[in-house]
Amino acid sequence: MNLLRRLRSHRLPLLLTPLVLLLGVATSLVAGPLDDVYRLGPDSLPQEGVPKGRVVGPLTLPSQVFTNTTRHYWVYVPAQYDASKAAALMVFQDGHAFVSTNGEYRVPNVFDNLIHRREMPVTLGVFINPGRRPDQEESSSKDWGDRINNRPTEYNELDDAYARMIVDELLPALKKDYNLSDNPEDRAIGGASSGAICAFTVAWHRPDQFRKVLSTIGSFTNIRGGHAYPEMVLAADRKPLRVFLQDGMNDNRGRRRDGGYDPKWDWYAQNRKMAEALTAKGYDLNYAWGVGTHSNRHGGAILPEMLRWLWRDHPRPTDDPKDDTHRGLLKPAAASEPKPGA
Repeated sequence: MNLLRRLRSHRLPLLLTPLVLLLGVATSLVAGPLDDVYRLGPDSLPQEGVPKGRVVGPLTLPSQVFTNTTRHYWVYVPAQYDASKAAALMVFQDGHAFVSTNGEYRVPNVFDNLIHRREMPVTLGVFINPGRRPDQEESSSKDWGDRINNRPTEYNELDDAYARMIVDELLPALKKDYNLSDNPEDRAIGGASSGAICAFTVAWHRPDQFRKVLSTIGSFTNIRGGHAYPEMVLAADRKPLRVFLQDGMNDNRGRRRDGGYDPKWDWYAQNRKMAEALTAKGYDLNYAWGVGTHSNRHGGAILPEMLRWLWRDHPRPTDDPKDDTHRGLLKPAAASEPKPGA
């Protein structure tokens, strides 16, 4: 049985955890003692002999969809990228958190290791921040942006505005410099918290562009109507999406300031409802329920396995047992051809 699927059956005691709220909206990702059980493994760390990709940026993307805003983004280019071959693509919201190599996710390290071992395809990683007006601040590890820029509007609305920004503005900018596959099966999008529901919204509106979704501690709650997604999933025809959901049993459990309980503000319950709805409609779904709070520790610890699952059926050149050409470690593009005189 898939190790991650076994996490669904956790029966550990449910402990109380304080909410980190501002006007009822979770704006900070603060780990508590329960989150300390999750540790990064070797796939999230630099490994000797593994070719390292390069990170370009920060670059700046203006927007006509969200007028008078710009946002920083970074591009991870794997060592194996060959401009003559179309590469897969994965876009992460709250880019500053995912591009960092000393944070909870350390995506460049994970991509280095998994691409090297052919456990995911040659994939360009794009890490994009929420937009800001000239008088606002850029998101950072110190402040993800809910109070200082356009993050609440861009990430939590359920309309197609953010999807249009990604498809009509970000993708053309990327294609000027990189050879990207146009196959939606070769494109994934992900994020944490509001960035996770944002990623789902992009794929929900544009499955013709993105068909893989990674959601950690997703805010499928009533920030701006996101609690309606389970019902929307049940009411709509199934879309060709593959989705991985992660959350913890102590993630913002809907306890309000007046002492009451609002199920529409229960992060864990809403993620469970999303899983139930997606399962009922026959989606390609996996999920992991841990004991954590509204923290990135669990999601970061299992990120390599989530990525393996999302990309599990990426095309291999051959299954011929007599041909081992494509069954070794994936070398850098520049090193894949013999050097003259070698």
